[in-house]
Amino acid sequence: MFSYYFVFLVTRIIRLFEFLMFARAIFSWFPQARGSKISELLYLATEPIILPFRALFSRVNAFRGMMIDIPYLCGFVALIFVERLLYSLIV
Repeated sequence: MFSYYFVFLVTRIIRLFEFLMFARAIFSWFPQARGSKISELLYLATEPIILPFRALFSRVNAFRGMMIDIPYLCGFVALIFVERLLYSLIV
């Protein structure tokens, strides 16, 4: 029973980070919002998730200068993968 509540809590935290990452993507479309406090909070909260992927992809020259932020997408997909993995543990 304890493990069910623990997995439920962790998946809710992951869902919160997914929402924050989605909000970061939406904020990136508006140049006026880049210097705002909300934008800074979103970057502070989500950058630790994206940073390992950014370090990994910075070594590959083919991914530099792309219009799509591949490390961001990989971080988002990794969150979804971990969430699905945790859901499969409690079922």
